[in-house]
Amino acid sequence: MMKEPSFTIGVEEEYMIVDLESRDLLTKAPEGLIEQCQELLGEHVTPEFLQCQVEVGTPVCSSISEARECLRTLRSGVSSVLRQNGYGLMAASTHPFAQEGAQQHTPRERYDLLAQDLQQVVRRLAISGMHVHIGIDDDDLRIDLMSQLSYVLPHFLALSTSSPFWSGHDTGLKSYRISIWDEMPRTGLPEHFESYSEYQRHVEVLVQAGIIEDPSKIWWDIRPSHRFPTLELRISDVCTRLDDAMCIAAMYRCWARMLYRLRRDNMKWRRYSPMLISENRWRAHRYGIDEGLLDFGRGEIVRYQDLFSEMCELLNEDIQFFDCAAEINRGMTIISEGTSAHRQLKCYENALEKGLSSSDSLKQVVDMLLSDTLEGL
Repeated sequence: MMKEPSFTIGVEEEYMIVDLESRDLLTKAPEGLIEQCQELLGEHVTPEFLQCQVEVGTPVCSSISEARECLRTLRSGVSSVLRQNGYGLMAASTHPFAQEGAQQHTPRERYDLLAQDLQQVVRRLAISGMHVHIGIDDDDLRIDLMSQLSYVLPHFLALSTSSPFWSGHDTGLKSYRISIWDEMPRTGLPEHFESYSEYQRHVEVLVQAGIIEDPSKIWWDIRPSHRFPTLELRISDVCTRLDDAMCIAAMYRCWARMLYRLRRDNMKWRRYSPMLISENRWRAHRYGIDEGLLDFGRGEIVRYQDLFSEMCELLNEDIQFFDCAAEINRGMTIISEGTSAHRQLKCYENALEKGLSSSDSLKQVVDMLLSDTLEGL
C-alpha cells in the first residue's frame, strides 16, 4: 500500500513596507532594517527583490493551528520592528497608489542578475504573494498531484484577491498582481509531466543552456519546491487578514490529501485542458469571486458560492482528518463579506462619497490595509 504523505504545511507571505507619514511604499530601506527583523525572528524573515518588501516563512508545521500561530508571530514581530522605525506592515498584493519603478531593488547577486536579465519587467514587480507548501515526500506523487491540482488553482486565486489598484487607479481587476506577474517568463499554469524524471529532464535543458541556474526560477502557479520535498502553491494573492490566509492554506492542504486518496484507491481526478483552466484563471484574475467560474462538466458558469459548497462536500473527509472546519468555513465569510480587493474598493468609494480627493481616498485604503493586516494578532 502507498505510504501516506506527511502533508506537513508551511506558509510564506510577502509584505509591503509603508512609510507611515506619506502612506507610500518605502523607496530605499534604511541600513539594518531587515537585520533587525532577523534578530527578532531569525531565518524566518528574508529580504525580497525590492527593498519595499519583506518575506516571512513559517517553519514546517504539522497542523493548521500551528501554522496560524507561527504566521501570527511573524506578522506581529515584523510589524513591531517596522513601527519602531516609522514604517507599517501591509499585506496586500499591490499598493493602492505607489508609482511603478520608484522602488530600489535589494543589492544582492541574485537580484542584480534578475534586474539585468529581465529589465523593465522586473522593475514592475512591486507585488506580493502567498506561497503554501505541502509536504509530499514521494517525487512522482508530487508531480502527479501538481497536474491534478491545476484544476482548482483559479478557485484559490478568486478567494484571495487583494490587488485591485495599480499606480493610483482602479484597474477593474480583482487581482492585478497576476497581470504584472504574467509578464515574467516561466509563469502561469504548470506543464504536465508523466513522472518526476520527465520534469527533471525538461528543467535540465534550461539549466544546461544557461537560461536558469536551478528550478527556483521556474515560477509556475504551482510547482515542486526546489529546496524542500513539498508542492508549492503560488497563485494566491497575499491575504490581508490572517484568517483568510489560513482558509486558503487549509483548503489547499485538503485538496492535496483528497487527490492522494483517489490515487491510493486507483482513481484519479479528470485531467482538463489548459485552455479551460486558463479561462477560469482569467475569470478569477478579472472578477475574483463575483461572476462565478466555468464548470467544465456542466458547460456553464456557476456561482462561486455554489462551487465552494461543492468543494466542502467533496473534501469533508479531509477537513475532518485535518481538524480544520473552522478555517474552511471562513471561506463562506470571505464570500459573504468580500475579499481584501472588495474591501479596498468599498473603502475608496466611501471616501470619495465623503468628499475626499482621489489621493486622500487612496490613503484611506492604505490605512485600512495596515489595520486589517494586524487583525487578530
